[in-house]
Amino acid sequence: MGNEEKTEVEVKETGKTGKRKKLLYAAAGITGIVALAYLGTAAFFGSHYLPRTVMNGHDISGMTVEQAESLLREDVGAYELSLTGITGETENIKGTEVSMEYEKGSGAQEILEEQNAFLWPAALFRDERKDVRIQVSYDAEKLKARIEKLKAVTGEQTPATSAYPRFDGGQFIVEPEQYGTAIDRDALDQKIEEALTEFEATLDLETEGCYALPAYTSESPEVQNACDLMNQYCKARIVYPMDEDVIVDASVISGWLTVDDKMQVSLDKEAVRLWLEEFGDKYDTVGTTRSFTTPAGKAATVKGGTYGWSINEEAEFEVIIDAVENGKTLEREPEYYIGGTAAVHGMPDWGDTYVDVDLSEQHMWYVVDGEVVLETDVVTGQPIPERITPEGTYTVLEKLRNTVLVGSTNPATGRPSYETPVSYWMRVTWSGIGFHDATWQSAFGGNLNETPGIGSHGCINMPLDQASALYEMLEIGTPVVIHY
Repeated sequence: MGNEEKTEVEVKETGKTGKRKKLLYAAAGITGIVALAYLGTAAFFGSHYLPRTVMNGHDISGMTVEQAESLLREDVGAYELSLTGITGETENIKGTEVSMEYEKGSGAQEILEEQNAFLWPAALFRDERKDVRIQVSYDAEKLKARIEKLKAVTGEQTPATSAYPRFDGGQFIVEPEQYGTAIDRDALDQKIEEALTEFEATLDLETEGCYALPAYTSESPEVQNACDLMNQYCKARIVYPMDEDVIVDASVISGWLTVDDKMQVSLDKEAVRLWLEEFGDKYDTVGTTRSFTTPAGKAATVKGGTYGWSINEEAEFEVIIDAVENGKTLEREPEYYIGGTAAVHGMPDWGDTYVDVDLSEQHMWYVVDGEVVLETDVVTGQPIPERITPEGTYTVLEKLRNTVLVGSTNPATGRPSYETPVSYWMRVTWSGIGFHDATWQSAFGGNLNETPGIGSHGCINMPLDQASALYEMLEIGTPVVIHY
């Protein structure tokens, strides 16, 4: 045998080597194919979105930027903004109503640029969710017109009410604010424009502050400060001891206090004056009609005259203002005009010491502490306008002994109409009416006053002895009641 012959072992070795090479070539081929497929897919995702990519709720896997943006255009075309009002009602603004259009933006492109195309195998196993801002344009005039038609704008609107000081019967407390349905147009316009620009689907008008808000709430210090000041004023207390106590306290003062829309507290001085007028109307008695029973037991009325209570309202006004502003507590008689006081606050206000002249009966009584100490028939003025004795309630103004009563000047003679000497003169009015002795009268009482020449010029004529007795007992300031 020569060298060309191979051993069985050599043949077997040669066969194994060939198989290895084939396997290596096959593996290399498969690897190359996989590599090409991987790189090709990576190249594809260089311009397309990775698998399981979601943009604004749309699955854009494998799409191009242009395809993704077409979805956004469709969103704009179908856009509606839902508005929810304070009472829960809803209404919509459609994009088509305001000519809304899609404006090309960079969001879709940025998503593509941010992804790593070479990691596309990993994308198969995870979701990638992206939200981009959709840029839009719209017709501002159409939007304005659409807002004008919203029920939130055209419907009945209840304005908001600020918190404010409320008197609860004892003190001022903070009454909470009330939220209304009145729209704040500036805020509404702004929030709708923002919602459209941001491509928002809903807008809660209350949450977004589209309603007019109260200027002050329960938490506003201005309201509490106003309450505190008003309560400070209400600490004042003034007691007027009339026929029954008249009390100026919080229940009255609270009605004089006001607070403006800036929570500035004011004491309404005109209201104080009005209260004083009503106070005076009730307790002033000068000139009022009084009902009473005469010493003879006759039911009578009297009106007019100068006697009675007359409150000096202007002086008392200053007292009240000072007391309220400084929280003072007082008990006081009201200040009265000079001569504007009476014996008692009840009716009749002349009390139980007075002179009663009954013009119908031509009789008079002097009552002291409720007891008649003198009574007599009299002659009063002749019942003609220039001589009639005036009805009313008066007081004794002066007392004179041995004086001359002088009548008004007679134009024809230039002299007094009469000059009559009397021993006892007790003046009732400054116009010349009073009590005096009349020794020229032969009788008193009855209806003598109706007879010309017997009826007086208006005075109350008395017998000399009765005039003397009255003069000795009567004090200046004693009430005189002249009535029918």
